[in-house]
Amino acid sequence: MDRPDYLIQGETARLFPVLATTSKEGRTTSIVLACISKVEEFGAELIASVGQRVGKRTTLNTFTEIVFKNEKVKLKDRPDGLIVMQNGAKQWRALVEAKVGSVDLAADQIERYREIAKEQGVDCIITISNQFATTPESHPIEEVRKSRSKVPVYHWSWMSILTTTDILLNKDAVADNDQKLLLNELRRFLTHESAGVKGFDRMPPEWAEINRLISAGGKIPAKSSDASIVLDAWHQETRDLSLILSRQTETTVQERLPRKHRQDPTERHRDELLTLKDVGQLRSAVDIPGAAAPLEIVADIARRTIDIGMTIRAPEDKVSSKARVNWLLRQIKTEKRGELFVRIGWPGRSETTQFSLSDLISDPSICEKDKTGLKVLSFHVFMARRLGAKFTQQVNFIKELEDVVPFFYREVGQNLSEWRKPAPRIKEDKPTAGDVSVAALQDESEEGVDE
Repeated sequence: MDRPDYLIQGETARLFPVLATTSKEGRTTSIVLACISKVEEFGAELIASVGQRVGKRTTLNTFTEIVFKNEKVKLKDRPDGLIVMQNGAKQWRALVEAKVGSVDLAADQIERYREIAKEQGVDCIITISNQFATTPESHPIEEVRKSRSKVPVYHWSWMSILTTTDILLNKDAVADNDQKLLLNELRRFLTHESAGVKGFDRMPPEWAEINRLISAGGKIPAKSSDASIVLDAWHQETRDLSLILSRQTETTVQERLPRKHRQDPTERHRDELLTLKDVGQLRSAVDIPGAAAPLEIVADIARRTIDIGMTIRAPEDKVSSKARVNWLLRQIKTEKRGELFVRIGWPGRSETTQFSLSDLISDPSICEKDKTGLKVLSFHVFMARRLGAKFTQQVNFIKELEDVVPFFYREVGQNLSEWRKPAPRIKEDKPTAGDVSVAALQDESEEGVDE
């Protein structure tokens, strides 16, 4: 596509950009934007993540280093790219701003681009960096989220782009062989160190201070900036964990959020900050397609422990609690039981009970002690990994978390099944349609009267 009339500068995004070797950012951005326009399934997947549907007749065109005609907002810098989606007569456009390596996005620069977008009638801005966002709508920079500008800003992490690439290839979801080759080359490029793509690898310095405070029995102040920074880092890490699990399972794993938190990231931040202050815990849950339950993750600062678990209903068609426990145990195949526990839920006000997995396997009947006449309602199967000093360390905490979460899901979570009430069965005395006909029902009614 030729450069649009409303641009005085800008080139079609190239797969092989002619740029200085020092322009890592420009090269990486150009290659990704080119693949968005050239690989149909890849472009459709990414554009769908910002709420736009790509149909069979949709065209996607991408440009780099763009400048609009008659710009009233004069800037020294300029957006890295432009995505133009054409659906018949309807056009949708997004400015793109990207950073690579350890360079973070700047809120003031994004706000300047919002001014350009508003002036030029551009629909939104998409930022790309090694920072992570729970959803594209929930920007990693607080100032951007809180801005009064009506121009929406979405965010893709480089790792989320790489994960999308990997899943499409592993699922063989790209129909055209030439496009599949391009996407494979993109994956190869993004995984090379020269592209500057990396996962979340360390907590901020404030992490150590929050740990010292809670370990000493102190209380986090109401307006603690340290706690807010730690919580933002936790959100970035849990998003990266979701992407890791996505690549491992070749499915789209997403964080599980209540609707109010998905719609309002500020409210989510406020609620989770209260949890951190009140109980000294960071919590998250992720949805893995087809899994029996969400994967629940808790970092307990006072205990210096990471807990990972899943909660499932007990089978109601089993009469005794021991039989219900055996139903669960048959699903857990792992021999690595040392850190595994089962928390059992009971009806009414009866307190939960907890046992090590090893003890339950040795004697399932121990679940019934002091619970005469009660039946198990639920099981929370979890792993408790005590980290000690590693918990407080910026890098080691992340390494341990990214080790233990996939470990639990591989050894336990992926083997758990959700109990479902059996389908209703046709009664033995009513095997045919004639047995429930009007005449048959009339006869049954008359027999009931005679009795």
